[in-house]
Amino acid sequence: MFDPATLALFMAAALALNLTPGPDMLFCFANGVARGPRAGLAAALGIGGGAAVHTTAAALGLAGLFAASPTAFEILRWGGAAYLLWLAVKTLRGVAAGSGAGLGTAGPLPARPAGRIFLDGMVTNVLNPKVALFFIAFLPQFVDPAHSAVLQILVLGTLGNISGTTINALVGMSSGGVGRVLSRRPAVARLLNGFTGIVFLGLAARLVLADGRPK
Repeated sequence: MFDPATLALFMAAALALNLTPGPDMLFCFANGVARGPRAGLAAALGIGGGAAVHTTAAALGLAGLFAASPTAFEILRWGGAAYLLWLAVKTLRGVAAGSGAGLGTAGPLPARPAGRIFLDGMVTNVLNPKVALFFIAFLPQFVDPAHSAVLQILVLGTLGNISGTTINALVGMSSGGVGRVLSRRPAVARLLNGFTGIVFLGLAARLVLADGRPK
């Protein structure tokens, strides 16, 4: 179904894109730093789940319908921004509460179930319309018109997703190891938690301000 040269080119391109720091990697890094390696891994798996949704939508042509609708684009964009803003406010309120209680009581963010972090990653990825536009622009370039486009897009999207999830998981888990050591000092823990909230806030602003709507 795939020409070896074409598949090799796709994997090289996907690897290069996945190694480039972006919102997904930053999301995993921030969760890992604030809550530890398990949280970083859960965030990466959640983003991978969101990418699987985008792959399926692109294969079935749903993403194309979405891309043609500015209204659908705006709904997703503002929904994603609102969710990220909610995460930012919740995180920063936790930092403020710890600060108000005294420097000695500051520490890592309250425990958050891995399932919730997975859901956070998946929702923020699914509600990012620019990800959907990327999938419908990137994957078809490697499709052989002589074979099933649906199957090829599903396979290519899955391979790219495995690559991206692996890289994001490594980033999230490694940052979690560093964050766990640093967070033993209350002042540093508060700074790391504040950094996480600012990251979420920045991602929300990026989604609102970026010009990526369908033309």
